[in-house]
Amino acid sequence: MNSIELQQTLPEVFAGRDTIVSDVWHRQVAFQKGKMYLIEAASGTGKSSLCSFIYGYRTDYQGIITFDGVNVRKLTVKQWTDIRKRSLSMLFQELRLFPELTAWENVQLKNGLTGFCRKQQVKDWFEQLGIADKWDVKVGKMSYGQQQRVAFVRCLCQPADFFFLDEPVSHLDDGNGQIMARILKEEADRQGAGVIVTSIGKHLPLEYDRVLSL
Repeated sequence: MNSIELQQTLPEVFAGRDTIVSDVWHRQVAFQKGKMYLIEAASGTGKSSLCSFIYGYRTDYQGIITFDGVNVRKLTVKQWTDIRKRSLSMLFQELRLFPELTAWENVQLKNGLTGFCRKQQVKDWFEQLGIADKWDVKVGKMSYGQQQRVAFVRCLCQPADFFFLDEPVSHLDDGNGQIMARILKEEADRQGAGVIVTSIGKHLPLEYDRVLSL
């Protein structure tokens, strides 16, 4: 996948509003592979909705979303599965981890399906992110910031044309945010992937090609 494009896209819940001031909604916006984008948003502007629309979880929007010119509404279940497995890696704001499983077990659920990363690579990321001691700890017993780092490592355990991260550093200190940014840039550069990050204030410290206001 080389491009994600929104054409006059708007959440249906916003359809009754007289004016929409946005760089994304009701616009034509293209995200290109290999580029980095920051989407700044205030609460209630549809940030999480945007993530769900692009990932195919929700379809309650007007307008068109395309992947390489193909309307995502026309994609089959198998096509969506392949896209989520090989082209689009999503780090949701709510993380979607299994609290009863350990940090490693949560990561291995994905890596076992993709076979993308060596176990030692995962261990190295845990070490860099300061959660090596949480390897065998159940996620439900970890802080939210620690869980964010586990979910981040999990999203790296697949090939991707685009990494989409929804508020990935909301509960991290600046030091860990910088480490996360460095790891993400290394992986994006290695795969030639695009990066789309959302923020309601504190954002991942990257050199963005474009900053948009939602």
